Amino acid sequence: MNSSEANQNEFSRRSFLGLSGAFVTGMALPLSAGTLLRSIDEPIIDIHQHTNYVGRTTEQLLTHQRAMGITHTILLPSGRALQDRASTNFGESNGLEAEVEPNEAAYRIAKRYPDEYSFGANEVPDLPDTLKTIEKYLKKGGVVIGEQKFNIACDSPEMQKIYQLAQEYDVPVLMHWQHGRFNLGLDRFHKMLEKYPKVTFIGHAQTWWANIDRNHTDQTVMYPKSEVTPGGITDRLLSDYPNMYADLSAGSGLNSMTRDEEQAVDFLQRHQDKILYGSDCADKDGLDHSACQGYKTIQTVKRLSASKSIERKILYENAKRLFRI
Repeated sequence: MNSSEANQNEFSRRSFLGLSGAFVTGMALPLSAGTLLRSIDEPIIDIHQHTNYVGRTTEQLLTHQRAMGITHTILLPSGRALQDRASTNFGESNGLEAEVEPNEAAYRIAKRYPDEYSFGANEVPDLPDTLKTIEKYLKKGGVVIGEQKFNIACDSPEMQKIYQLAQEYDVPVLMHWQHGRFNLGLDRFHKMLEKYPKVTFIGHAQTWWANIDRNHTDQTVMYPKSEVTPGGITDRLLSDYPNMYADLSAGSGLNSMTRDEEQAVDFLQRHQDKILYGSDCADKDGLDHSACQGYKTIQTVKRLSASKSIERKILYENAKRLFRI
């Protein structure tokens, strides 16, 4: 422990942790006066981040997460790069369409910084060795399968084999729902929830969040701005199935709250035990909070949560329990 750390420990547990370079051994990171500092009494778990997100370096990712106040992050890898399969949109969806790296990169970072990172396991679903690849990283300590972001039916035999593997290893499956492109068939997914009641599924992305509204009929609209009438597919899945959870990450998660804030207060309260904070933002450093979507999502959760208890569940407690962090 250096002198800076010793001085910090003189403060009470309610003091804030600065983003000193000593926080990660051997790495000095740039700071600014506007950096958000992290309170050890109010930790935040980010369940949705990526390595090399549109070229972001490991050092930039570390700075970004600390600047947002994140105390633990789950890194979601891509599958391998393929050019000849419909499941990857013939190569267009390589790297989760964001240059994200496969399993080994997420594993290496999590092993280097175990206090700050966990990792997931992933692969293109319809390969001969998909289960073998995913299982390899689950055995290494992967805490989730995903992000599953491939052009394949949600109830296909290939996906069901992944659900069976998730059940065997008792890990959640995180799915990116995007009409006509990824995880096809949200309207049929209740059958999978019923068939695999021991598997926890986490919904994410445009089609997932658009369908909180019962009146969302045009599935080509990815970021609706209209007022929300409760009772959409997503709302019902969360209400009716104990094994269905929701990931607030990306612009779609933020939009689900800001499009109708009155409804959002009720939605967060109604599903307070099922909603998980994720960022899924690609900022290089996160120091410009006005431009950081992940930071905006944190602030929106704080503003729209009807109680401090609900806020803490969404930002920390639900993920801690689900991922056993």
